[in-house]
Amino acid sequence: MEYAGLIGGVVLLILLALRGVNIILSSLICSLLVVLTNDLPLAPSLSEYYAFGPLGAFTFAGKFFLLFAAGSIFGRVMGDSHAAASIATALINRLGAHRALWITTLACALLTYGGVVAFVVIFALYPLGLKLLQEANIPKRLFCGALALGAGTFTLTTLPGTPSIHNVISSVALGSDLFAGFWIGTVGGVAMFFLGIWYLERQRKLAIANGEAFVPGSMDRISSLDESEYPPWQLALLPMVVVIGLILLPRVISMSIDIGALDEGSLLRTLIEFASAQPIVWPSIALIAGSVLAALMFSHIRRESLQVMGNGAQDSIMPLINTAAVIGFGGIVTHTSGFLEFTSLMLESNLPPLLSAFVSVSLVAAITGSASGGLQIFMQTMAPAYTEMGLNPEVLHRIATMASGGFDSLPHCGTVIATLTITGLTHKEAYKDIGIITVVIPVLVTLALIALLVLTSA
Repeated sequence: MEYAGLIGGVVLLILLALRGVNIILSSLICSLLVVLTNDLPLAPSLSEYYAFGPLGAFTFAGKFFLLFAAGSIFGRVMGDSHAAASIATALINRLGAHRALWITTLACALLTYGGVVAFVVIFALYPLGLKLLQEANIPKRLFCGALALGAGTFTLTTLPGTPSIHNVISSVALGSDLFAGFWIGTVGGVAMFFLGIWYLERQRKLAIANGEAFVPGSMDRISSLDESEYPPWQLALLPMVVVIGLILLPRVISMSIDIGALDEGSLLRTLIEFASAQPIVWPSIALIAGSVLAALMFSHIRRESLQVMGNGAQDSIMPLINTAAVIGFGGIVTHTSGFLEFTSLMLESNLPPLLSAFVSVSLVAAITGSASGGLQIFMQTMAPAYTEMGLNPEVLHRIATMASGGFDSLPHCGTVIATLTITGLTHKEAYKDIGIITVVIPVLVTLALIALLVLTSA
């Protein structure tokens, strides 16, 4: 009964997601199923394990609220000021409309690596993407794949330095910095990008050969804004440069000078120590600084900048709560006997520790349908045991973060559902491309890097 309830809860969560049921309600229903079939105490399960325990939904939401809010504010400012559209248009002018999938991927990658939340990037770029698709006559399903590649793969979990919530979770848990596993992340990110682009371009050519064309949805509004109304792309890039520059600044200074040689209490030393010790607050400050700069620079939003920022803060609530709700489901799962037995099995297996860690993160991310949720649970429950085995925390940081971005993107993933909802497509129409981009390619790249690390350390 216990195993049937645990597996049934996960399967039901996926089925409810496929039917479009609200993810918060779905997580509550599936949590109750796991509680009842595993004979867990009802009150503690709902009030502690699900809500306020170490892996509770609102524990997570409280810890990461500032980062979600700052990212959403920056994304809203960049979108409403048309700075994001300006950047993408500059790419069009240089690459051509037929490179719409490249442009979408690169635009998403620039924004997400700058710290913009993936949900916000999808909302911000979809109107421009419609115009690109119409001009290039590319099916919308491939636009979903390009969105997924640029916003949900290499810039989210793989490239070193990204201020994404996933990179921050690993940094907080392991005491590493955002650039941990630099070469692993760099090689993995490049591989994911080129494999993803190869797949999308191959599908584009097959679509042309098969006569498949762009078909707008009933709710699609193709932008008629004139390009001359966009801010210059060089200025549009400046807020993003500021965000990334501020995030990089402490590391650059630390590499250039001996921090220990600075006077105790000096402003520079205090700033570096603060930034290094605050993997959530410091990227949030960088994002807010970029938002303020954009609000001052761009006339489209200057007079109503507070309202735009307020709308951005509001945008962060649903992504945060949806993620937290799935984590709450995972918080209950971690108290079941089946999960505890799985944990022991992984830690006591004869698999190489890195491969064991990959399997652990992947399974938890698959259960929760969330890369950040699965990674948070892994870091809280299993990561200490792997570091005690002698795994380098920086290597574990990067491999675990990359692993979280594979099987998380099953059909019940909140971001997948949001993408399909925004674009007006169904799982049947578009999930195959999304699945290959966000599940198959990241898993294969991560496994290849693990094999390389195991072989070189043997």
